[in-house]
Amino acid sequence: MEAQLTDGAAGTLYVVSTPIGNLGDITLRAIETLKAVRAVLAEDTRHSRHLLERYEIVTPLVPHHEHNEARGTAQALERLRAGDSLALISDAGTPLLSDPGSRLVAAVVAVGIRVVPIPGASALLAALVGAGLAMDRFTYFGFLARKGDERRSAVQEIAALLHASVLYEAPPRLSDTLGDLAAACGAEREAVVARELTKQFEEFRRGTLGHLAAYYREHPPRGEIVIVVAGADPAPSPSIEDARTAVANYRQDGLGAREIVSRLTGELGITRNLAYKLAHE
Repeated sequence: MEAQLTDGAAGTLYVVSTPIGNLGDITLRAIETLKAVRAVLAEDTRHSRHLLERYEIVTPLVPHHEHNEARGTAQALERLRAGDSLALISDAGTPLLSDPGSRLVAAVVAVGIRVVPIPGASALLAALVGAGLAMDRFTYFGFLARKGDERRSAVQEIAALLHASVLYEAPPRLSDTLGDLAAACGAEREAVVARELTKQFEEFRRGTLGHLAAYYREHPPRGEIVIVVAGADPAPSPSIEDARTAVANYRQDGLGAREIVSRLTGELGITRNLAYKLAHE
């Protein structure tokens, strides 16, 4: 069955997820779409050619990567306006997550051309569901900056979050990054390093940041890596007695009810309803 491409003058841009290692992890819809479009925009055409050949897809491959993204976006827009439907893929997984393509998708949306995601494999989600950490909420950081204020700011943000953080890292920098995280979060913070997901040597190594940093200093890793860091333990809530003591101190300082409510919620983390009640006792 062929993918149903959009009607009308303009084509459609399909953002297609591809396998992150195991070539069997591709959806039927992705195969149908890659066969139906006029061209496939690929981060590395040499890499993607193996996938297309595996599934007997003969659609032409067009390079679309960080070094030609500006020119490639203009050319893709021209083709879409002319009625060609195109597919965007990355080397592995879901495009735009630490991969080129954001500029293209934003430009296509800006001119009113349809963008259709074709979901599938994602290293981010595979690492999360296999990590065994709380995942009701998470923040994705991609690759951290290698140094400087941007890196320090991201590490401090990860340390302060009360929910899981997910980031990617290259093998040579893994131990240093785990060490930086241990210094900011505390060496006992739980974390998971997911490596070579869906491949023959897939590994989930679980432990504390301090333990993982030490392990990978002694055992340099290979392959694609995802780090999942557990959230910080929430600070204990103040007792009602402590809150009332704080209210008395605020009043001695001459604060009014509105300022007391603001202090209780902002400094002590008390809910606004309770803070209002205490401020007016």
